Amino acid sequence: MASTAVITVIKMLDSLPEAAQNRAVEHLSEYLADLQDELKWDKQFKKTQKQLVAAARRAKKEIAKGHAKPIDYDQL
Repeated sequence: MASTAVITVIKMLDSLPEAAQNRAVEHLSEYLADLQDELKWDKQFKKTQKQLVAAARRAKKEIAKGHAKPIDYDQL
């Protein structure tokens, strides 16, 4: 069953001429694809957040011990 928000969007689209509906649907499709991509990245980030925090802590310790060197961007 469609949510109230979906029904509202459908009614809004239905009130437009067909050409405008097509344009709106095209924009919505692009927006939804971007949104799905962001949700995917958020999910992936949450899965690896503990490992990222641990790596940052290790790096901080390495820097504090003087074992880290500044990046030489000319050698990249």
